[in-house]
Amino acid sequence: MEDIHATYTIGKELGRGQFGVTHLCTHKTTGEQFACKTIAKRKLTSKEDVEDVTREVEIMYHLAGQANVVELKGAYEDKHSVHLVMELCAGGELFDRIVAQGHFTERAAASLLRTIVQIVHTCHSMGVMHRDLKPENFLLLNKEEDSPLKATDFGLSVFFKQGEVFRDIVGSAYYIAPEVLKRKYGPEADIWSIGVMLYILLCGVPPFWAESERGIFNAILQGEIDFVSDPWPNISSGAKDLVKKMLNSDPNQRLTAFDVLNHPWIKEDGEAPDTPLDNTVLNRLKQFQAMNQFKKAALKVIAGCLSEEEIKGLKEMFKDMDSDNSGTITLEELEQGLAKQGTKLSEHEVKQLMEAADADGNGAIDYEEFITATVHMNRMDREEHLYTAFQFFDKDNSG
Repeated sequence: MEDIHATYTIGKELGRGQFGVTHLCTHKTTGEQFACKTIAKRKLTSKEDVEDVTREVEIMYHLAGQANVVELKGAYEDKHSVHLVMELCAGGELFDRIVAQGHFTERAAASLLRTIVQIVHTCHSMGVMHRDLKPENFLLLNKEEDSPLKATDFGLSVFFKQGEVFRDIVGSAYYIAPEVLKRKYGPEADIWSIGVMLYILLCGVPPFWAESERGIFNAILQGEIDFVSDPWPNISSGAKDLVKKMLNSDPNQRLTAFDVLNHPWIKEDGEAPDTPLDNTVLNRLKQFQAMNQFKKAALKVIAGCLSEEEIKGLKEMFKDMDSDNSGTITLEELEQGLAKQGTKLSEHEVKQLMEAADADGNGAIDYEEFITATVHMNRMDREEHLYTAFQFFDKDNSG
């Protein structure tokens, strides 16, 4: 077993998932910087967990050399942990970059989608299904304007053979394909997830939205998509056509990655217009990102692994909103607090947020409610959530 500390100096924390923590690490002789994902062995409690990590490493090595996939530099193991040293993506998340740029066109969306679909096409042609495609898993290599985009997090990915059927429910709620919820799916599910991303890129909100995971699943299974509300009347027919074909509820009718790349809207000199998308799209995208960041923090609270600094940040946020120091936030305080942070929600949306957060129904949110409000809508990729999802579909409790 090669000791990671002999080669690398481990630096500050970059992120934290369910199984692992990612740190900045620096090569001792070259000074080159990488990201190191450390997985604690004590968290790998079952044979499946160990297989998952082994498979993640195998898949990353299998995809090595593909331009838009984060490169695995090496895997190390010691008594307590497994360490995966990967290319460092210092440019941050894709959606954050779009919001920061402050202008966005259909042509830019088409170009991004082209890269994303090319990545998925490569994976599929190499027999890999990602199974957790979402904006957070696409990172920019550096802060340059023309930074390459990289697909990351192959923790839920699997090798597949043509015609093989998968039955385990994995992924992140907004992006899960209907056939995954029905426990009978293949690589077509990845195309659905990218279709959801494209919908969000064009209008700033997810196509299937509800206050709870169960609500989101119901919406996905019903498959009704809104192409009527703003900004859809101003979006080109080509873009709408592509979204509809990627979000076809029947996986056999859905476009493949190859089909998507040949759609006239997505082609390099294709028909995607170069007119800027409405500002409300960027504002909504910003809110969507903020909500995701907030949910991530809230999830960490639940996992009991928030750093002191982060807890302070959330407490500050709560205190800021709680203008009369009553220990609870009223609808009015929430409205003012959100406005102060530059989140422009309509009165109706703030009310909805309030109702969703006010667990005990007393018309005000306390600190616990404030934190957990955003949690129930997040990842459902491991046992207890899978069990809830399973119960949800196992109506007659037959197991």
